Amino acid sequence: MKVAEYVKYDAVGLAELVAEGEVTSAELHAAALDATQAVNPQINAVVETWPVDDEPRPGSTPLAGVSFLVKDIGVAMAGRRMELGSRLAAGNVARADSSLALRLRRAGLVTFGRTATSEMAYSITTEPVLYGATRNPWNPERSAGGSSGGAGAAVAAGVVPLAHGTDAAGSLRVPAAYNGLFGLKPTRGRISMGPDFDELFSGLAVHGSLSRTVRDSAALLDQVRGPEPGDPYFAQQPSRPYTEEVTRHPGVLRIGVLTQAWGGRRTTAPVADALSRTVRLLESLGHRVEEAEVGLGADWEEYVLANARLFTADLAATVGGLAAAFGRPVDSSTLEPATLAGYHYGQRVSGAQFVTALTIRNRVARALARYFGTYDILLTPTVPELPTPLGAHAESARTLDGLGWIGHVFDHSPFTMPVNMAGTPAMSVPLTADAGTGLPVGMQFAAGYGHESRLFRLAGQLEQASPWTGRTPTVWAGDRTGH
Repeated sequence: MKVAEYVKYDAVGLAELVAEGEVTSAELHAAALDATQAVNPQINAVVETWPVDDEPRPGSTPLAGVSFLVKDIGVAMAGRRMELGSRLAAGNVARADSSLALRLRRAGLVTFGRTATSEMAYSITTEPVLYGATRNPWNPERSAGGSSGGAGAAVAAGVVPLAHGTDAAGSLRVPAAYNGLFGLKPTRGRISMGPDFDELFSGLAVHGSLSRTVRDSAALLDQVRGPEPGDPYFAQQPSRPYTEEVTRHPGVLRIGVLTQAWGGRRTTAPVADALSRTVRLLESLGHRVEEAEVGLGADWEEYVLANARLFTADLAATVGGLAAAFGRPVDSSTLEPATLAGYHYGQRVSGAQFVTALTIRNRVARALARYFGTYDILLTPTVPELPTPLGAHAESARTLDGLGWIGHVFDHSPFTMPVNMAGTPAMSVPLTADAGTGLPVGMQFAAGYGHESRLFRLAGQLEQASPWTGRTPTVWAGDRTGH
């Protein structure tokens, strides 16, 4: 299969071709490698590719035979490197499969490599020292977002139709918005973190995916959802497969709109215009849309402080463990400035301060839960600005302490993190683009705990009403017709 043909299909479509015998999994893998070679030198999204040992049985699942990429953090695959985008963990090889790795394999996905992440997933841009900056396929001088920026750039450029990512503060939704993709952050407890972890970042982090179509993300979630023995959280299983929800009518939804973020960060004009267009689209589809008051449950300053304590305490433990395992120092030779500052800040977080931060998490979760008692959906911009130029965050990373860096990150992505604290599902949908630059603009839709089905129904309706898959970026594997 030539790349020009390969990029016309989403993951479900490719799997159907395999099931029908029109193409083999090996041929898809070859096309994915050709696509990687065609675009990766320009975007630096894939940090390593692996040989494929076996070919899954065609038609065994809705994704069987499709080539897939995992983020360089979060999914342990036996014998494969997982370096967390950091010099401190360079050369780290997983000894055993994580629960998600096993489920990806059972889903019939052919995982052939890993995508770039910001160091320790600790930034909303992907510019690690270890492997260099990942570039946005829509404009290579712009960020692809973070921390799942490699996944976002790879999917947007046509390397794969669907890729793994993680999200602790917007790490899936920000790259989705920056790269013109669909990105869903599932409910806390929907996908297991086991067996080595019960939770990451105090329950703020989840696994998820980035895709060009809604049904691909639904199909993947159907394959990997569900708890493992010992998991600390449990999200009630859906009444029907998520793939069926994509084609079901969502009904008339009551949607509250938050235009300006908590904390005073103003939404820029191009994004505010995109939000207005989204509201008009929703109203044309019959939904009831209105400006909403959304209480955060905490003052912005105490909210940022609580998150800084949760993130950096977790980071300090991770860094300390890696340093001990590899016999490496914790200094500027192994860690980037923001990560090093977070490590030092986290070392000073007391047990009492950590527990107090958890009480703030609870207050935020309760406040958003009250909101979803009145509204079905919360609509916000995913991020308040267009994709930032590469290097825009570098000066702040060099000068801020651990608390200051978290404040900086939240200032640039203020809409996404409260959903992580609440544990509720949210998606970024690429409904519009900026007329001046052509850059994609993502809209965030959040729902109450366990209500991914509601999001998938709405996303399917929006995808039909305002299709986005026909838009392709400047760097696009399909343009390399010789492959």
